[in-house]
Amino acid sequence: MGAPCGEIKNIVALLIPLLKDKWTISYIDAEHSTKKEDGWSALNYGAKSEYIDKISFKRTDTLQSSPDFNDTDLTLINSNHYLAEAQIAFIHPQKDLSAKLDKLNNVVLIILEDSVEEVPSFLKFFLEDKNIPVVKANALKDIASFVDNWLKARIPTLYGLVLAGGKSTRMQKDKAMLNYHGKPQQEYTIDLLKGICDKVYLSCRDQAQVSATPYDGIADTFIGLGPFGGILSAFMYEPNVAWLVVAIDLPYLDIKTINILADCRNPSKIATTFIDPKNEFPEPLVTIWEPRAYPRMLDFLSRGYSCPRKVLINSDVEIITNRDALAFTNVNTPEEMDEVLKKLHE
Repeated sequence: MGAPCGEIKNIVALLIPLLKDKWTISYIDAEHSTKKEDGWSALNYGAKSEYIDKISFKRTDTLQSSPDFNDTDLTLINSNHYLAEAQIAFIHPQKDLSAKLDKLNNVVLIILEDSVEEVPSFLKFFLEDKNIPVVKANALKDIASFVDNWLKARIPTLYGLVLAGGKSTRMQKDKAMLNYHGKPQQEYTIDLLKGICDKVYLSCRDQAQVSATPYDGIADTFIGLGPFGGILSAFMYEPNVAWLVVAIDLPYLDIKTINILADCRNPSKIATTFIDPKNEFPEPLVTIWEPRAYPRMLDFLSRGYSCPRKVLINSDVEIITNRDALAFTNVNTPEEMDEVLKKLHE
C-alpha cells in the first residue's frame, strides 16, 4: 500500500513469477475505473486465483477447479482498497501514505520508489524506529527473497498423532500395548515421531483412555468416525498446526519411512502422502495433514463422507511413490501378530 494502483499492479506482475514455482499465490484488488478493461490479470503472471471488486459488480477468476483461497499460500492485496494481515509500505511521491497510517498495524517491509532516497520522517516516527527492512522498488529479487523467507517462517509447526482409539475387536487385545520391539507399540510409535514433530499426541476414543495413558492424549470429539474422527479431533484441538498421522497397528513402520515423509512434506498442499504404485491409492494413516485440510475434511463430512482416503484422492496432495511396502502392513488378528513377531525375531 501507498503507491498508485497502477504501480502496485506492476510490482505484483513482476513479483508473482519470482515466487509462483514455490508458493501458490492469489490477488485481491478493486477498480474504480469505468473504462474498458485493459486485460490486466494476475492470472497472466502465475497467480492461481484473483478477486476483483469492479464496484458495479464483483468477479472471481481462478486457474483451479474452484475459487478456494484456502488453497493459497500468499494473497497479495491492494491495500489502497482492502485491509491485510501484514503490510508492505510503498513510499511513492504520487501518494500520501501519511493519510493512511491507521491501516499500518503490521508493517513488515518498506519499499522506496526509485526516486525516493529515504524513509519519510513521519513513517519513522509512526513505526517507532522498528528495525523494518527497506528496499528499492527496482530490487525485485530482494523483495521476492524477503517474501519467500517471510512465508517459510510461517510454515505450520508439525505435531504427531498416533491413532490408538480403536477397540481392537479382531485382535482381542489392545493393539497399543502389543510388544513387537521390546516396548508397547504405542511407545514405539510415539518414539518414531518424537525426532520429527514438536509434540506427539495419542489419539484416544474417549477421555477415560486419555486418563489411562501416560502420554499426552486427545479424546475423540467426533464420535464413531474412526480415524477420520481422530484426525478431525486433533485439528479441533489445534487447528493451526500440521498433523503427522500414523496408525498404531503398523509394526514394520520405521524411522526411514517417517523421514521420507517429513523430507517430502509440501505445506502448499492439503497433505503429503504415500501412494502404492500398484493400485494408486494413498495411505491416509501415514500422512502429513496440513491445517488447510481441516475445512476440507469438514466439507466432506457435511456431504456424508468420512473416509480420509477419499479426501486425499479428491484433493491437491503431494504424492510419494518411493515407499517400502512392508512398512505399511497393518496387523489386525492374533494370527497376523504371531507372523510379524516371527519375522521380526528371526
